[in-house]
Amino acid sequence: MKLFRGSTTSLVVAAAAIALVSAVDFQSDLTLKTSSSAASKKSVTSSAEQTSVQQSDSAVSLAPVEPVAACSDLLTIDLTTIGGSGSNVTAAEESDSDGITYCSVTGNFANSAGWQVMLPVANWTQRYMQVGCGGLCGNININPGAADGSAEVSNGEFALASSDMAGGSDGEFGLDEDRRVAFAYLAVHQTAETAKKLIKAYYGQEVAYSYFNGCSDGGREAVMEAIRYPNDFDGIIAGAPAMLFTFQNSFHHGWLSVSNTDDDGNRVVIADRVSILHDAVVKACDALDGIEDGLLSDPRLCNFDPSTIECAADTTDNSTCLTSAEVTTITKFYKGPEDNGKYLTVGEEQYGSELAWSGVFVSDSYTGDIMSTKTALAAIKYLIFEDYPGDNYTLSDFAFAKSTIDLLRARHPLLDAVSSDLSKFHKAGGKLILWHGWADPHISARTTIAYHEALQKTMGKNVLNEFERLYLLPGVYHCGNGEGPSAIDLVTPMLEWVESGTAPDAIETSTPTNTGESKFGQWAKSGSGSGGPPSGSAPKRSLQTEEVSSSASGSVASTVTRPVYPYPAVAKYKGTGDVNDAANFEKGNALYTKTTRSWLGEDFFKPYSPTEA
Repeated sequence: MKLFRGSTTSLVVAAAAIALVSAVDFQSDLTLKTSSSAASKKSVTSSAEQTSVQQSDSAVSLAPVEPVAACSDLLTIDLTTIGGSGSNVTAAEESDSDGITYCSVTGNFANSAGWQVMLPVANWTQRYMQVGCGGLCGNININPGAADGSAEVSNGEFALASSDMAGGSDGEFGLDEDRRVAFAYLAVHQTAETAKKLIKAYYGQEVAYSYFNGCSDGGREAVMEAIRYPNDFDGIIAGAPAMLFTFQNSFHHGWLSVSNTDDDGNRVVIADRVSILHDAVVKACDALDGIEDGLLSDPRLCNFDPSTIECAADTTDNSTCLTSAEVTTITKFYKGPEDNGKYLTVGEEQYGSELAWSGVFVSDSYTGDIMSTKTALAAIKYLIFEDYPGDNYTLSDFAFAKSTIDLLRARHPLLDAVSSDLSKFHKAGGKLILWHGWADPHISARTTIAYHEALQKTMGKNVLNEFERLYLLPGVYHCGNGEGPSAIDLVTPMLEWVESGTAPDAIETSTPTNTGESKFGQWAKSGSGSGGPPSGSAPKRSLQTEEVSSSASGSVASTVTRPVYPYPAVAKYKGTGDVNDAANFEKGNALYTKTTRSWLGEDFFKPYSPTEA
């Protein structure tokens, strides 16, 4: 199932197979809270709750509920108390997607945010899932990710919704305060209230359980909900979250762009050169986790020096080595920007991610565009600073300095979702699963780790363990795909945690059945050139191939499976059996025990009060 709405006035419904991969307290004038019976199920689970190492087929069995109103009746629903004067329903009609009939309802809020709600005509099991958008949004893609194997998703049992957040890939919407606020956080909350009101009108009863599922900016939106509106959702799944938005789209993408641009404006490193580097990284660091499988279970163990594969001065053939300029640039990719010897970012590109760089900050040609340039300029010019720098602003005007960090502080409480105080979400009984691919070229997994560590410091490890989990996927790119097994179902364990009190432990990942487009509107390999989500398909290497040879048994596997465990535990090979079979792995101790490096913006992760505008 794949449901698209490209603008606030047009609707396109397209079917696609379900396969993985791919911001104030809640108040409602419409009394859109869960029923008392459902609310009682949201009580905080004690630290002694049962731990699951294997996923069951389903969570609580909820009886299907049939509609009590016609789809067209929803056209008259009043949304002005939710979205302000001018908010309305623009369409309500039945449509089919992958054999499932929905009542598709679309509309707009007064702040220009568009939304879409999909209500199953049959088999609705009283659950609601809202899906986040990627990049700077601007379109609607109701395509739940991290749900590979979820029967509730594939069978069309969820009422679904999403919003375009009043955004757009060029970022110019940021000059309009209403649209900027909608993108920052408000449109997600308004969509949740709208969906719940439509559900009540259509089915005659309220939602039993509500979930949010997003990746990239959708991951930021997910954590933002836990911070700002802790009662909106019972369970929140946040993948590769762009939670440190102000840094992510300035210091991070800006640095990658300028580092790979020479004095003539051309690229230094291009796509067909990164395999030389990647092969050398894997050769040097693959075995550090105890198994040679082409994946780095924890890239922080790797200390590869790119200069070790630098071409000799008199070399005329550089097909197996890197030029001096390439080595200098690549070293910048890994290290990140500094000011007087102090880091300006929490973490940059990770070892093992090299094949994912293409189209993000490495182009196919020396004169090709870089997505990081457009992403950074869109945010810097229109969103993250209070003062508009003008149309002629370029990244050469951006100062990689502590003084620039101080300029980010004004809109940090508006756009970022990194407050480490989730006590209200915890008190409401909410559950949070964070997940990130170690080989993500867009957003460093170290940012998500840093947030997890900040939560531990603020909330306490024992309290945090009651409601939060972090999963890191080796070799996985942005929101999915890559060299490592990336197909994962986080929906089922989330349902079990919220509805049955069974906390997740080991979760099996596998080779995705479709290595093209991933969920959440994100793609495995970028190159869209629009400043929006990356596009393209991931190269198939190492484990992620149609036929994979096992180093242990010599057999051939068509599907690779591998467990992942709550951070900091890792999957440890038992020593015998097929390395492509999850059954031959067990929970291992943390491979890396140091905390996140000290950097100049680490105070951004402290508790703070979000601002409304």
